[in-house]
Amino acid sequence: MVARVRTVALEGIDARPVDVQVQVSPGLPAFTIVGLPDKAVAESRERVRAALTAVGLSLPPKRITINLAPADLPKEGSHFDLPIAAGVMAAIGAIPATALDGQVVLGELALDARISAVAGVLPAAIAANAEGCGLVCPGACGGEAAWAASDMEIAAPETLTALVNHLNGNQVLPRPKPVIGVSTYATADMRDVRGQESAKRALEVAAAGGHNLLMVGPPGAGKSMLAARLPSILPDLTPAEMLDVSMIRSVAGVLGETGLSSVRPFRGPHHSASMAAMVGGGMKARPGEVTLAHNGVLFLDELPEFSPQVLDSLRQPLENGETVIARANHRVTYPSRFQLVAAMNPCRCGMAGEPGHTCRRGARCAADYQARISGPFLDRVDIHLDIPAVTAVDLMQPPAQETSADIRARVEVARMIQRERYASVAGTGSGMTNAAVPAPVLEETIDLAADARALLADAANRMALSARGFHRVLRVSRTLADLDGAPGVSRVHVAEALSYRAMSDRLAAAA
Repeated sequence: MVARVRTVALEGIDARPVDVQVQVSPGLPAFTIVGLPDKAVAESRERVRAALTAVGLSLPPKRITINLAPADLPKEGSHFDLPIAAGVMAAIGAIPATALDGQVVLGELALDARISAVAGVLPAAIAANAEGCGLVCPGACGGEAAWAASDMEIAAPETLTALVNHLNGNQVLPRPKPVIGVSTYATADMRDVRGQESAKRALEVAAAGGHNLLMVGPPGAGKSMLAARLPSILPDLTPAEMLDVSMIRSVAGVLGETGLSSVRPFRGPHHSASMAAMVGGGMKARPGEVTLAHNGVLFLDELPEFSPQVLDSLRQPLENGETVIARANHRVTYPSRFQLVAAMNPCRCGMAGEPGHTCRRGARCAADYQARISGPFLDRVDIHLDIPAVTAVDLMQPPAQETSADIRARVEVARMIQRERYASVAGTGSGMTNAAVPAPVLEETIDLAADARALLADAANRMALSARGFHRVLRVSRTLADLDGAPGVSRVHVAEALSYRAMSDRLAAAA
């Protein structure tokens, strides 16, 4: 007799079905797991043996063979413990053979038969619901799994004993309730920023259209302070976006720490981050910072200090909104539609171009420092902004009257205009922004005035804009019009958008 239990193997944020087949046959005592298990799965036989002993069951002195089908799919992670244990119990008659029919099972077993939390429960629950199945998961992950569907059958036992009693009809496990994290905004507020009115305007434009932003200025000018306040003016995640973000956090194993939240993610990795840490990878192809920042902000402070190879690895996610990690035996795709905000000093000493300062190395200091950033990377940044030093007069001024909530209200209105514009266009999502919409759709819906078109054509020739740079100007122009509530893009909108690209000529020359 072969007992069967359903479970899943995670590939990115996708859950692929796996059939756990258990056979107990005569022969020398053995416990064998086949089907491309990794080290964690292979070691599950010891955890399963100890957990069964803890609940008063002993393995028969026979040959036990566990097959994880399909056999050519790599199996990784400790969540195979519980389905293997359930299959063994069904094979030896400890639970009814049909008790787990139509159920997807996952969980890690402790030696005392407790069921520990595992990563990827939310994607597994969504996949199980799509197949019309129920879910058996650890008790600590029940609130996460309950978000998959309100009418889905979910059992979340704390121990293996509770699961056995539930399957034998001696105990009824209540369905877990969805748990959502507290949606709190950072205490940092835009009214704390003194001076820097042009920078605050650019930050509002970037938030309204989801545009990438690069700030260049001397130390102490407020670049990091401005970036830290960007999340406070961004709109909340839509339900679809919150589900995507939560699935990524679940696969990364951090959803249990924060819970489901409508606040957009903000990631700020140190400049010593490796390529695997930034874009994902490793033996299990875990999500990187660009994926954890999906539908949120990725802040790179001290941009030239990052490895040039790491920065150039961001070019594909910035363009396509996804990260593809290829391995010899599998290929994983993670969503990575993030908003890049970067900050840097103009040179190594940080004071190039400042009034009254003369660099000892001259122009070479700035050129060498800025040359660490490639031209193709810079071409993917919509807004290039010079941040001047803050004067003592600015610091002694009273705080600004306009708060982050005031700016966020205008940003939300602009985002709503974009949603309504692109909602009926084929090939666009419901939450599509001006920065992410496909170029043909942008050109079809931009409604560019004749004088604005002439200005853009002239500026494109003078500034030698690439095709990508040309469309970046169009995208920012469309966002400026949305902030003004204008149905079309006028000459003044194009002029302001071009002003945000003026500094890119100097940076590209250095690169």
